[in-house]
Amino acid sequence: MDQITFHHNTVLSDVHLLLPNSSHMMTRLNGVGQPVFISRFKILWSREESCDLGSPNRGEGLDCDTQEESRSRDETRSGTDGGVEPPLDEDGDLEVTRRHNLPERCTDRDMVHPVILSQAGEVEEEEEEEVEESRDLIKIGKKIILIAAVYVWRGAFLLADLILSQPNTFKGATVLELGAGTGLTSVVMAMVAKMVYCTDVGEDLLSMCQKNVMLNKHFLEPTGGEVKVRQLDWLKHDFCINADEEFGWTEDEVADLYDNTAFIIAADVCYDDDLTDALFRTLYRICNQLHHPCTAYLSIEKRLNFTVRQMDVSCEAYDHFRHCLSELEEMKDGRTSFTVEQVSPNFPQCLQYERVELLELWKVTAAPI
Repeated sequence: MDQITFHHNTVLSDVHLLLPNSSHMMTRLNGVGQPVFISRFKILWSREESCDLGSPNRGEGLDCDTQEESRSRDETRSGTDGGVEPPLDEDGDLEVTRRHNLPERCTDRDMVHPVILSQAGEVEEEEEEEVEESRDLIKIGKKIILIAAVYVWRGAFLLADLILSQPNTFKGATVLELGAGTGLTSVVMAMVAKMVYCTDVGEDLLSMCQKNVMLNKHFLEPTGGEVKVRQLDWLKHDFCINADEEFGWTEDEVADLYDNTAFIIAADVCYDDDLTDALFRTLYRICNQLHHPCTAYLSIEKRLNFTVRQMDVSCEAYDHFRHCLSELEEMKDGRTSFTVEQVSPNFPQCLQYERVELLELWKVTAAPI
């Protein structure tokens, strides 16, 4: 692994995802003085079948153009004896392609300087810069604060890979995402689904989700998919039905959710036992009110921690997640039956991230009795 150099625009995802620093750039400060970053995650499309969404690249993690250029270079270097001739320069020395060093500062954006805010002060947020729309880039705004939901965790990429590799499964469906965080998975789902309810808690976080949806709206236009960002608090028993609030639900939306939801998704949201309990209570309550069978996909990453209580390495959050899955499957109330199974992550990788063995995907099928 290359030596990581930390600059003013380095964020934690550079370490987690092994992406170059230029992929994450701080654009401004939000209304409470927190830095806001724009990250770009590339989808590995396949040129076959006109780069159809259902045909992700399967070639060594390279996109179509890169593979064709690689094949062309191999052909020109092949000798008559079937071997491969090393590339040489004019003097006969071995030619080595070197990576260009990244500039210390990006000149295509305004510098952002931290400011000190008074307790009652507010700073008006600047307008989002107009960025060139690209077919293979997903732009996600991220804030660097100590809340896990604002980072794009690998579980979200794994769930997005499932969607991109099996588009026919979710085509035209109504989908509910719980704990959406940055909204990455909801955006990817809306590329194939008809309606996606992207939910989380907190006005500031939901505003960021809304901006991320707008940044990536060019992905949704070809299929007509729609994303509605709404507040859904797992610690409350009811939806926030208030059409006057920006992220409140309308009665028609709640009715549509109960009438048409076919899939529920949640990406890496089980890191706290109390929140995990609340998640499963919410999942159970919603599934019991749906009018049709529903399938939930839950991604999680085992995180090894040394605990003083056990004096050993353990995965307590993961263990509690598995316990909740078992309790859900064993629940017999005469209304809904739940079937739990682990999904093998043998589908193609469509996004650039490190798919580690500790990543898991679970499928929960809920059917009325």
